[in-house]
Amino acid sequence: MTDQNQLRSRLLDLDNRSYKAYKGIQGRYEFDDFSLSIDRVQGDPFAAPSQLRVFVPPEIAQFPPQLYQSPSRRVALEDYLTRQFSQVARKLSERRGTGKSGTIAIARVGQEILSRTTVLLHDGEVEARFTVGLPARGRSILGRQAATMLCEVIPEIVETALLFEALDADKIQTWVETNEDADFLRSELKKQNLVAFVANNAILPRKSGVDDRPLAANAVPFQSPPELEVSFTCPNGGKITGMGIPPGVTLIVGGGYHGKSTLLRGIEVGVYNHIPGDGREFVITNPDAVKIRAEDGRSIVGTNISPFINHLPQNRSTEKFSTTNASGSTSQAANIIEALEAGAQVLLLDEDTSATNFMIRDRRMQQLIAKEKEPITPFIDKIPQLYSEYGVSTILVMGGSGDYFDVADTVIALDNFSPYEVTAKAKEIAEQYKSDRAPEGGSSFGDITPRIPKPDGIDPSQGKKAVKLKVRDVDEVRFGGEDIDLSAVEQIVDPNQLRAIASALVYAKTAYIDSKRPLPDILDRVMADITAQGLDVLSRYPEGNFAQFRRFELAAALNRLRTLDVV
Repeated sequence: MTDQNQLRSRLLDLDNRSYKAYKGIQGRYEFDDFSLSIDRVQGDPFAAPSQLRVFVPPEIAQFPPQLYQSPSRRVALEDYLTRQFSQVARKLSERRGTGKSGTIAIARVGQEILSRTTVLLHDGEVEARFTVGLPARGRSILGRQAATMLCEVIPEIVETALLFEALDADKIQTWVETNEDADFLRSELKKQNLVAFVANNAILPRKSGVDDRPLAANAVPFQSPPELEVSFTCPNGGKITGMGIPPGVTLIVGGGYHGKSTLLRGIEVGVYNHIPGDGREFVITNPDAVKIRAEDGRSIVGTNISPFINHLPQNRSTEKFSTTNASGSTSQAANIIEALEAGAQVLLLDEDTSATNFMIRDRRMQQLIAKEKEPITPFIDKIPQLYSEYGVSTILVMGGSGDYFDVADTVIALDNFSPYEVTAKAKEIAEQYKSDRAPEGGSSFGDITPRIPKPDGIDPSQGKKAVKLKVRDVDEVRFGGEDIDLSAVEQIVDPNQLRAIASALVYAKTAYIDSKRPLPDILDRVMADITAQGLDVLSRYPEGNFAQFRRFELAAALNRLRTLDVV
């Protein structure tokens, strides 16, 4: 280990030399209040920026142990420090030459509080992982500017963003307590026999479809219907009251633009915690809830969709169904079965993103097209069986078909973003205006058949590289020579989750996919390793751009890999 003066001297000596000479600064350097590790140096000013870490010892950082004494508090503090680092780095970064020269950045974060590899606390020591665009003019090193960045700007970021005395203690306390209360509420859902909870005064509308921050103007605060109101006593915030959604089949109904999908979206992302001020801090959902939608064109490999689709022409089997170009109904059936295979306990659906012929077949259509001529068993006839046989609940936005009143256990109507409990009225209407549909679901839901993936179908290599991964926003990952389209997997909320998922696919292939283990077992083992060893288990090198993901999104990525093969 060398000190900061030696680093400065090295950088000044490199001035005007070829950019590749930067490779010589890799290593660890001791500063007055922290250590700096230069782990990877970019080979070109236009390439991915260099990867660095700082380590601030506990006696310098001085964060009180009560701020990180539990996993929930530690994750919240790490999240807060990530945001502080990002804010200060953006302020101090400046253009210092060609390409990415001069940038200092940490992985971007959104409205969610997630376990990440950006900032880590180890018994009070603070480790921050970030990137630096080492400065150059053309492909010649700007050594003086580099010395300023590494030896002056980075110490200022550390001093401003990573030391307790420089930060707002009250805001940090609010951050960790909010996250802890959210985790407490999620742990209490099952005890209270609920699948989701929406706190009174929550702000559910967002600024726009591309801005996930809360709508500031004219947003209607959420207020639970009296019939569904429940209360919890949180360890920090005390009593919190709001709407509890019980197990079973819940319909969310109402006119267009009255907030049905907005409520479902809040429930959908309620599997994650949110930052103070987001408006959805205490919108809490069963962690095993999965959003389902139709997905025309997706690949399906060896999935047993026979509970929903059977009796295909030419007697084609759907017990191990494969296609490279699924229809809306077929893809929605596969998405449900694959979610159940991965362990989903709650399904979330919106009619706007569902295949109509998958959701309902009314009496008139039944009369025109006989059941033996229709291979699709509509969801309405399977939804009660899912709950009675497998204990899987469903929350469904439905504005167009009152036939679902017959199978609903709870009906919530939205009027100008205000919810009303209307179950009794919906049942009265269903009794008065009978649909006269003939049930088509059979005597049972059917089998959920775990598949066994083959390792040969998971190839992350490209050309001479054994592993080639690239993420494009939160929609797509380049996995070796294949693109995995995840645009329809709506519970991926952060590109850093996708980076971790891509690496988890490689890890799963190396460690557990062996043509013997079923997919649920593989998911169990991968997630258990992450729980025990952290996200770093997914990579041989310290990565600063991983964020926690769920088993369901890992399974979704695997299922959409077009080279996937199963036993």
